[in-house]
Amino acid sequence: MTGPIRDLDPKTYERHLIHGEGRAWAETNCYVDVLIELLHGLGFEPIAALPFTFRIDFEGDQWTFFKFPHADVLNLYGLDINELNPWRSLVHHVDEQVGLGRPVLVELDSYFLPDTQGTAYKIAHVKSTVAVNEIDIDARFMGYFHGQSYYHLQGDDFRDIFQLDGLVHDRMLPPYIEYVKFVERPIPSGARELVDASLECFKTHLGLLPGENPFAKFKERFHQDLEWLMGEPIETFHLYSFATLRQYGACFELCETYLRWLTRSGEAGLEDVTETFKDISATAKAFQFQLARAVARRRELSLDPLDHLGTLYERGLDPLVERYG
Repeated sequence: MTGPIRDLDPKTYERHLIHGEGRAWAETNCYVDVLIELLHGLGFEPIAALPFTFRIDFEGDQWTFFKFPHADVLNLYGLDINELNPWRSLVHHVDEQVGLGRPVLVELDSYFLPDTQGTAYKIAHVKSTVAVNEIDIDARFMGYFHGQSYYHLQGDDFRDIFQLDGLVHDRMLPPYIEYVKFVERPIPSGARELVDASLECFKTHLGLLPGENPFAKFKERFHQDLEWLMGEPIETFHLYSFATLRQYGACFELCETYLRWLTRSGEAGLEDVTETFKDISATAKAFQFQLARAVARRRELSLDPLDHLGTLYERGLDPLVERYG
């Protein structure tokens, strides 16, 4: 048995509030979700590292696939995330790194992840990032963070997810792998120190905002995409929505979460701007449903919500840049 790095039980594990009840977007993307729970499981407050979310942009054919910057994770928590170069079997790399006390972030096939029951498990081959906390090769057992919580995997699923009987084909490429190394360096030691360090990150990211309103750019591209999308099957809609509407909707809800945390931490006067980001998230959610109905029924769709989102975006960011930028 290698690990656990943290002694956790899926039956008693309490997920972070970001994955709790009442969220408009139950999930964000696989990398952000797993790091939220990994940081939480290690005893850190992941909300402090959310300032990067305000930088999301429309990238031409998708919105930013937003991810925690490694530098912020290092500065706030003393965790150094590095790429692992696979030169032997994946399972032995994971076993060795976890044995060194390092969680391993690795892309695995959701087809063999039992926590995706009802969505991908035994249904679809979809890559997703997990964070391995414990592993036992002989017992075919793994404890891991994924999505919204912490899980165990064992038996045939362990065999299949690590391809212990051989690769599916001889040209199958290894997954992207990272290890999380605890380093000896000064990090914020108290609640106020963490807030101050987080605000320094916030200032940096506010200085790197998109040069123009991303909703204006997205509306122009979306107008071009809409006629094509109306002729596509609903499966294409889900792919398109994940790359666009879901990314910015979930991301701006994290912006709201960050501002509420700042308020709880003593930063006054953020109530109005917090509500603005809540409105962005809620409007994005409603627009996603409207688009789904329009595609399913082949009906016209008003683009007015995108204009409203653009207005909300500027209304939310302008006072934050003035105050913290």
